[in-house]
Amino acid sequence: MENTSVAQETHTPDTQFLSLNPSNLEVIGEVTNTSRVEIDTKIEKAKKAQKLWAARPDAERKEILLKVAEALQQNSKELAEWITREQGKPLNGPGANFEMQGCVGWTQVPASLDLPEEIVFEDETRKDIVYRNPIGVVAAIAPWNWPLMIAIWQIIPSLRMGNAVIIKPSEYTTYCSLEMIKVINSVLPEDILQVVTGRGEVGGYLTSHPEIGKIMFTGSIATGKKVIEASAKNMARLTLECGGNDAGIILPGLDIAKHIEGLFWGAFLNMGQTCACLKRLYVYENDYEKVVKALADYSSHIPMGNGADEGIVLGPIQNKMQYDKIQDLIRDSENIGADFIFKGQKPDLEGYFIPVTLIGNVDNGDRIVDEEQFGPVLPIITYKTVDEAISKANDSENGLGASVWSDNLDEAQKVAAQLEAGTVWINQHGAIHPFVPFGGAKQSGYGVEFGIEGLKAVTVPKVISIKK
Repeated sequence: MENTSVAQETHTPDTQFLSLNPSNLEVIGEVTNTSRVEIDTKIEKAKKAQKLWAARPDAERKEILLKVAEALQQNSKELAEWITREQGKPLNGPGANFEMQGCVGWTQVPASLDLPEEIVFEDETRKDIVYRNPIGVVAAIAPWNWPLMIAIWQIIPSLRMGNAVIIKPSEYTTYCSLEMIKVINSVLPEDILQVVTGRGEVGGYLTSHPEIGKIMFTGSIATGKKVIEASAKNMARLTLECGGNDAGIILPGLDIAKHIEGLFWGAFLNMGQTCACLKRLYVYENDYEKVVKALADYSSHIPMGNGADEGIVLGPIQNKMQYDKIQDLIRDSENIGADFIFKGQKPDLEGYFIPVTLIGNVDNGDRIVDEEQFGPVLPIITYKTVDEAISKANDSENGLGASVWSDNLDEAQKVAAQLEAGTVWINQHGAIHPFVPFGGAKQSGYGVEFGIEGLKAVTVPKVISIKK
């Protein structure tokens, strides 16, 4: 049952809990934990459906997925409204409508790509061909920050290559996820894409199930390690994207005015609730004042509020758990005497709002620098030499993304080559693309998504070797 009463983020009995609108704490509805018996039944259905799906001609699967893209496009307005209501990101700017366009694009591209067999060796005595076969049933564990777009990254390549998918959306963004699955399943054959709902124990049972052949996970390092442990029970293949604490380095002499918009959204896209957001900014000490002034001036003009309202481009933190973590890091920064360079205006609303905050006089070793804040709080650290900046940027257990900002592209590329990350952007941050592989280094995970490499990741290579 759906209602609009206001509630704190408390839980009803173990089998049910509430989904809230993070802008005003209105109750969207109750979410139920899918039982183990139900999960078993869904997996059995998926196994049967997968065989039929994989047997279809490749061109037919492509055609069906392109129709899925059309369905997502036709329903994008309503789905964007669901994102704003449950996830919190505004409709406008790089928000919910932007996310839905990503859903369409990241469906069209895998549906259009080909992964044919490949002759990897041939001489007068033998011929060796690599084929890419489906794995079987894929368990997809989606996060709450980009609930529909990241789900698409998991679902569509898996289906494209002939797998079935069972997805568990985040417990915080269940309703918008269910609405999108409903749209997709209006096109797909029955049981090839199914959904389970609930908290972590539901995902734990799903990922450790003996019939799961592949797990795709986006979330925290801590949960990612639990997924790895679960996969030991079924030897499932893994693609893990476990977040980042991305560093950005501004090289000396940057014309900051040319890059201020990119820097701002590189850090504060989706209120900083993006794995590949710029979360630590290293600035040459002689350029520090001009950089922080430019960022503060730009930040002061960006409206925050309920994302359903016209003109709003910054929204709330999605849930109280994350809100409390960010507030704890802010308090810690206050306690160590950090410089609060800028703090935006908090809207007069009940939701989980934290204004854009720029923090200086901090360094590696401080929690706000070392821990991924996953929110609209950016620590800005000075450096004396570029080598020092590179060393500090690499001083992290994470390695998802990084960026270098310079008007000298040759110098920027030299620095980029020394940064330990899955992707290093130059004069941009977080600029992912559906044709370009994306994945992390260090504890940010392993495996890649997107493009041809992403399709390979949801297949089993099979070699047929022929003696001539």
